[in-house]
Amino acid sequence: MPAEWEPHRGTWLSWPHKEASWPGKFGPVPAIFARMVRHLADHEEVHINVAGPAMELDVRRLLSDEDANSGNVFFHYNPTNDAWCRDHGPIFLQRRQGNQSDEAIVDWNFNAWGGKYPPYDLDDVVPTRIAKELGLPVFHPGIVMEGGSIDVNGKGTLLTTEACLLHPNRNPQLDRQAIEGYLRDYFGVSHILWLGDGITGDDTDGHIDDLTRFVDPATVVTVVEDDPADENYEPLQDNLERLNRMTDQDGRPLRVVTLPMPRPLYYEGQRLPASYANFYIANGVVLLPTYDPDPDEQARATLQSLFPT
Repeated sequence: MPAEWEPHRGTWLSWPHKEASWPGKFGPVPAIFARMVRHLADHEEVHINVAGPAMELDVRRLLSDEDANSGNVFFHYNPTNDAWCRDHGPIFLQRRQGNQSDEAIVDWNFNAWGGKYPPYDLDDVVPTRIAKELGLPVFHPGIVMEGGSIDVNGKGTLLTTEACLLHPNRNPQLDRQAIEGYLRDYFGVSHILWLGDGITGDDTDGHIDDLTRFVDPATVVTVVEDDPADENYEPLQDNLERLNRMTDQDGRPLRVVTLPMPRPLYYEGQRLPASYANFYIANGVVLLPTYDPDPDEQARATLQSLFPT
């Protein structure tokens, strides 16, 4: 499995339509997605899953309003239950032999983060639908896994969390050793690193993409909370301590760079899982969520130093 920063042809998105995923806040979401597409399409192809022609027309209007590079945007009639393509979308694998590169897609079972948000039948089949359209072979491990629950450095090392992959709402029949076997067999990795818990309010049960990310083969960024009274302080300190003891696939210590946490954000009394680790690396651009001016700038400057071009 290639690392996210490696040169790639394009990005896949599933267009947002489920208002319940942004309760009371859905109004601006499609326009924000259109702005994301504009930034991405200046650097690479953008492939968008939509329900059909009517949704495609609506999205094209939004993209036109944003002056997105429509020549780099492609629509695919893959209806979805929700918009979280990093989790339910295809994971592309590559096998390089000399100058030849073979591609395939791995299609894990998807159960909407432990069955929390049914229905999820449409999301579950998206990778296989895309593989069929692209004419690529597809592998079906037969266990539950989301793309946001793992991160790789492209050299054989994979990061994940105990909170998510060992949670009984995913694969209760499997222990850590069995899950590691699936990770090795279907991602082609040789070295697996386990962090502990995720941040408060994260209904994915602790996805790694909210915590710690590879930014090059030897470097990770990880979020830390500075306030000892904050409920995220201890789990994030534990993760930081683990990372400082970890090595890559060749036994070399990881370089660990910290990112701040934004101030706590709440909706109807529930803390939201806001995190600067939930960025996306495209060709020549990094998309970073923002929440709070001072830590926003600190996070932006940190990532800018790690991705200078």
